[in-house]
Amino acid sequence: MYPGPSDPDLGAFVAQIERELEHQGHVTARAVIDARGGPPTKHLRLGLDAVRRARSFRPDVVFAHFLFPAGAAGALASLAARAPLVVMAHGRDVRNLSAVPGVRAATRLALRRAGAVIANSAFLREELVRQIPEAAARIEVIDSGVDLERFRGRDAEEARAEVGWEDGAGPRYLFVGTLDERKNVVRLVRAFERLGGGSLALVGEGPARSELESVGGARLVGRVSPERVSDWIAACDVLCLPSLVEPFGQVLLEAMASERSVLATRVGGPPEFVPPEAGALVDPESEEAIVEGLRTAAALPTPNPAARRAAAEHDVARQAGRMAATMARLAGGAAS
Repeated sequence: MYPGPSDPDLGAFVAQIERELEHQGHVTARAVIDARGGPPTKHLRLGLDAVRRARSFRPDVVFAHFLFPAGAAGALASLAARAPLVVMAHGRDVRNLSAVPGVRAATRLALRRAGAVIANSAFLREELVRQIPEAAARIEVIDSGVDLERFRGRDAEEARAEVGWEDGAGPRYLFVGTLDERKNVVRLVRAFERLGGGSLALVGEGPARSELESVGGARLVGRVSPERVSDWIAACDVLCLPSLVEPFGQVLLEAMASERSVLATRVGGPPEFVPPEAGALVDPESEEAIVEGLRTAAALPTPNPAARRAAAEHDVARQAGRMAATMARLAGGAAS
C-alpha cells in the first residue's frame, strides 16, 4: 500500500515512514501497489517488481510492509539481493491469517526468511504469535509514529471556517476512517443522538454509508484528501474511533498530536497510548458506554496539551530511527 494518483490516502503511514528514513539519511527504492482494486494478478506484479528493484538497487535490507502479499514479495526480493528481510505487520494482514485461505501458509514461508518482524502494537504482536507461534522470538513492537510537524495544535474556529463546519453549537465530534461494521460507525451515530447536543461529522466512505443516511444525525463528509484530514482534526473537539477492534489507531495518534481529545475502543492497540488525560476508552459493543465516553472526552480541555505530550512519545522520527536500528543490526551495521 502506497499513495498513488487515484488514491492519495492509500498507505499514507507507510509513505510517512519512508520519508522519515530518507530524512535521516537512508536511501530507499520501492516496489508498491498504489491503487485500490484491480485484479489479483497485481500481487504477482508486485513480486516481480520487487525482484527487479532488488537486483538493480542491491539493498542492504528489504523492508516489507504487511505480511501478505508484501511479505512474500519481500522474501523473493531479499533472496534476489541476498539481503536480510524485515517484515512489518499493520493489522488487517494479521486478521487475514485465519480469514483468507492459504494466507497463513504463505506468511509462514515469508517469515522464515525474515530476520525481524515488527508489529504496530503489543496487541498485534500477541495476535500474530497466536497465529504463528514460531515467530515470537523475532517480533518487536514499533508503531508507525506520527508527524508532529504536520499534526499540531491549531485554532479550532479557523479550522472550522476552512472546512465549512461552523453550524451548530456544542462539542464537535469527528470520525475519520472507513464507514464499515468494524469501525462501529452506526453505533457511534446512535450514541451521539442520545447526547442531545453538539455535532458529529464522519469523514470517509464505506459500505455502511447507506445505513448511516437512513439513521441520520451525523454529517457525512465523504472521503477527503490526506492534506485535508489535518484540517478536519483541527476543527473538532473530540476524535472518535470506537471500533469493535483496532490493531493500532493511527488517526487517534494524529488527533492527540493536534491537541485534541479522543474517544477510543478499549479493544486492541489504543489502551497502549491513550491515557485518561487524553481521552476515554470504551467498550465498543455498549452504546451506553460510548455515550458516557463522548461526555467524558468532551469535558477534557480543547486544546489538550496532555494529549500532545502523550503523542510526542510516538514521534515518527523516533519510531523510524528504531526501525532503522533493527535493519542496521541485521545488515551487520552497514549503512542503508
